[in-house]
Amino acid sequence: MPSLTELQEKRGQLVTQAREALDAITANTDESRAAELEDRHDKIMVDFDKLEKDIAREERTARIEKEEAERRERNRPLNPDGETRSGEGEGGGDVQAEYRDAFYACMRDGGSVESLAAEQRDLLRRGHQELRVQIAGTASAGGYTVPKDLANEIVKTMKDWGPMYDGTIVRDITTGSGNEFDIPTNDDTGNSASALSEGADLPDDNSGDLEFGQKRLDAYVDATPWVKLSFELLQDSVFNLEEFLAEALGERLGRRANGRLTTGTGTGQANGVLTASTLGKTAASATAIAADELIELQHSVRAPYRRSPKCRWMFADTTLLAIRKLKDGEGNYLWTMGDVRVGAPSMLLDHPYSINDDVPSIAASAKSILFGDFSRYWVRKVGSPLIGTVRERFWPKVGMAGLIRYDGELVDSIAIKHLAQPAS
Repeated sequence: MPSLTELQEKRGQLVTQAREALDAITANTDESRAAELEDRHDKIMVDFDKLEKDIAREERTARIEKEEAERRERNRPLNPDGETRSGEGEGGGDVQAEYRDAFYACMRDGGSVESLAAEQRDLLRRGHQELRVQIAGTASAGGYTVPKDLANEIVKTMKDWGPMYDGTIVRDITTGSGNEFDIPTNDDTGNSASALSEGADLPDDNSGDLEFGQKRLDAYVDATPWVKLSFELLQDSVFNLEEFLAEALGERLGRRANGRLTTGTGTGQANGVLTASTLGKTAASATAIAADELIELQHSVRAPYRRSPKCRWMFADTTLLAIRKLKDGEGNYLWTMGDVRVGAPSMLLDHPYSINDDVPSIAASAKSILFGDFSRYWVRKVGSPLIGTVRERFWPKVGMAGLIRYDGELVDSIAIKHLAQPAS
């Protein structure tokens, strides 16, 4: 497998080749030659997309390896004259490691606690009370909470599967309970001061009063189907159970949450960003977009929102393919490649973008592109993702399922706008 640096260099070469193919198309190019060059460009972009996945995989692997090394460092056995010892402080690394060992010992025995040492049973009971489980009550009714490291990994996996659950893109609020969360809003942009004549009194006609609105965030529940694990798998001490659960359950929760936060109706579910956004531009074609239309959509959003660090584009991957071919009036591409070596993302008209395949592709009547300040879209999360275990129902297998509570709302309706395709 080539190194990450070699993959990045090849990525740049492909972009150059793709641009050369399109640049070769001029007003004097005959149709057959133009079609041949466009086909070459599309094939190069297929290789480019595959290469980007390879780069993302290598970067993710490196990140996981680093996190695993840091986790082992936190949980390593302490030396005789270390600074802290087992049992000292609240939630120390040793306590977490001991809880994790007790949890997996319980899982390897089919979910039964009878064979555990008294200290391990006591540790599970204390964890069952202090952390959160799927069902309140006795251990037999819902199982024990998975170790803290596992819950954190599930959150990270969800980010990979949907930008709308990522706190670096939207406004992320975590609450300890699921009570209704009211958000006061105000739009005072239509008001200003006025001249005052010498000796005149200030106006007292209620014209200067502030008007407040209100948005509300609830706590809707989404859950995965059961994942049934064989007792042979659980007894395999070499198998990475944490990675398996993060992939299987995190991806399912992530797909569900991202879909709701994108296209949810707001009735019994999150009010998705696409649903809550306002119209910024209507395209001329039902099956295509033009460079000028993207520029007009961008400027339909007020300048203060465009200056926000979280201002960005959002669209499906198939839409990105069409955008890569667009040029401005001077022949410059609207899309520019980033540099992962310095953390610079690829840009569209000087703003970053996120791929969200829950946004409809370019088609008749579709809202195909979003642009605006995504910090004005608030995602409310209640605690951390939960995992419950059941052993009797699926014996000798052990069933595990994930659950999240969340909601989403665009608290400023003019902060994010969409481009809509006409009906035909």
